[in-house]
This record gives sequence, C-alpha cells and structure tokens, in this order.
Amino acid sequence: MIPINTLLGAYSQGFFPMAVEGRIGWFSPERRGILPIDGLHVPRRLQRVLRRGRFRGTTNRAFPAVIAACAERPGEGTWLDAELIASYTALHEAGHAHSIEVWQGDRLAGGLYGVSLRGAFFGESMFHTVTDASKVALCLLVERLRRRGYRLLDIQWLTAHLARFGAVEVPRRRYLALLAAALAADCRFTARPRGPRPQPDGVRGPGGRRSGGRRPARDPN
Repeated sequence: MIPINTLLGAYSQGFFPMAVEGRIGWFSPERRGILPIDGLHVPRRLQRVLRRGRFRGTTNRAFPAVIAACAERPGEGTWLDAELIASYTALHEAGHAHSIEVWQGDRLAGGLYGVSLRGAFFGESMFHTVTDASKVALCLLVERLRRRGYRLLDIQWLTAHLARFGAVEVPRRRYLALLAAALAADCRFTARPRGPRPQPDGVRGPGGRRSGGRRPARDPN
C-alpha cells in the first residue's frame, strides 16, 4: 500500500499513480485535462434528466462499492489494481478521498471518486450501470466543488466525453500554476481531514523522470 503522505505529496506536485505491468508508476502528463469549475456545460438532455429526479445523490456513503465498481469496468483493472484500491481506501478513511454515489431507488446506479487536497480535487474514475448515472455524479461533484470554493478540478487526461462538459487541456506549466493557486486555498470537501498533511517528498516519475503515458478513457455513459 502506498503511504498516505506519499500519495498526498505526489498530488501536491502534480503526479498521480497508476499500476503499469504490475508496478506502480507516477505520471505527470505534458498536457493535463481539467474541467473549469465555473465552466461546466450540461447538455439539454441531461438537464431534463436532472429535473425529472430519476436519481438520488449521496456523498461518501459507499466509497468501497464505488471504487470496486470502477475497477470492474473494462480496461480499468489494468491501472487500478488491488494495491491502489487499498491505498485510496486508506486515503478515504483519513478524510482525503471521497466518493459521489448516484442511486436509482436502492440500487447503486453510478458514481465517481477522487482525492481532495485543499482547493484542488483530483478526479480518478467513474462508473455507471444505468445510463446517465455517472454524468449526474459529475454534475453533483462540480456543484459541490463550486459551493465550497474549490479552484481546480483535475481530470488528468482530456477525453471527447468530458470535453462535451467543458473540459479543456492545458500545458503542464500552466497546470502546475493552477495547482499551486488551488493549494493556497483552504477548502473542505466535508469535515476537516483526519489524516496527515502532505509532505514535499520530491516524488518523480518512473526512473526519476516526469512521465506522460496514456490511460483508458473515462466512463462514456
């Protein structure tokens, strides 16, 4: 399991982990995907879904079920392995990783999880078993971040799916400036985190280099 301080220190420097061929690698893409919190575009059809109240949203109600469902998605198991699941679960228990759940009745229909660090939220993965459920989770996340004054929503890599919601791509240098500004803000996803604060451990990519790489596309529901 990755120590909590190592994970938080990595995120604070613009890195995130992925399992690659059975080993944990650290990645900081040359071009980074972000979703401007005040720039979310909600398509008209999804607006109708939200108005109809087909789904119910919760926060941190079922983190283990959400991350397990994300890992079961085709392709996700190639980067989200048992060690990362254990690491993010420990981060959740320390108050730094969070989930948004979307329910249809008593059924978990979709959701997402990510890491919160001061004024930045790092989206990790999402899933759905009912059409539109992960899109609703994204809308709930952005609204929560907006209400709580967050400055940055990191989506790691831009996909065509997320571009439809207003996501854009920025160079690493610009991303790191946005990250630094976000880390200067004192925001809380829920209550104050219980775990340790991040330490500047100097986390680098594999072989001591910054790494780019590719990752499976996010949930296309």
